[in-house]
Amino acid sequence: MTLSAFFDEVRHSPFDGKLTTRQVSGMEFILEQWNETGFTNRQWLAYALATTFHETGFTMQPIREIGGTAYFTRMYDIRGSRPNKARELGNLSPGDGAKYAGRGYVQLTGKTNYNRASQALGIDFVRQPDLVMEPANAAFIMFQGMKDGWFTGKGFDDYLNDKQRDYWNARRIINGTDKAGKIADYAIRFEAALDVSYEAPQQPVPKPTITATPTHWLARLALALWKIFRS
Repeated sequence: MTLSAFFDEVRHSPFDGKLTTRQVSGMEFILEQWNETGFTNRQWLAYALATTFHETGFTMQPIREIGGTAYFTRMYDIRGSRPNKARELGNLSPGDGAKYAGRGYVQLTGKTNYNRASQALGIDFVRQPDLVMEPANAAFIMFQGMKDGWFTGKGFDDYLNDKQRDYWNARRIINGTDKAGKIADYAIRFEAALDVSYEAPQQPVPKPTITATPTHWLARLALALWKIFRS
C-alpha cells in the first residue's frame, strides 16, 4: 500500500480538499492496526473508515459520545425513558447509562459491549470505561466488533463478501439504517482511495551511501599495520 496515493485520493473526497495533521495521523494509525488484524477484505476496511469518518465527526480520532448525564440517563439508563433499551444494552444498574455511553471510533455503548470488549482484549473496560478511548483499544474494538457482530448481531460478512458489496445495509452492523446512504457513499470513496493506493507502485527505498572519511582510512591503515607487525 502506498500511503501517499491513499492520502492524495481521500484529500479530495471525502475530505473536500484538505486534511489536518490529526486526520492524517488518525488514518495512519487505523491502517497500521488493520494490518495487524490479518483481515484481507478491502471493503471491510473501507466501511470501517467510513464509519469512523461519520462517528468521529470527521476527526478520525476516538471520541466520547456527545451529551451529559441527563441525556445518557434518559437514553440508556434503567431509570430513563427507554428501560427496554437499557436492558438490551446490559445497563441494569442506575448510573450505567452515563458510565457506559458511547466511546471510541464506533461508539462502543452499553455494559454488555464493554464487558465483551474486556473479555476479548483482557482489559477491564467495565471498571475503567475510559480506556476504550485509547486508539489501540478503539481500533481493536472497531475491527473485531464489526467482524463478529458485537453491536447489533450483524457483522461485516453479512453484507460485504464474495457475493455482495452492500454498503447501505452494512450500516446495520452499527446502528440500524441511520445515515445508511451517507455512510455508504463515504465507503465507496474510501474504497476507491484504497484501490488506488494498492495499485500505485511502491517507491524503492534508497540504499545508504557510505562515504569514505578520514576515520575509515585510519581504521584501514591501523588494520594493515597490525597485520604487518603480527606476521
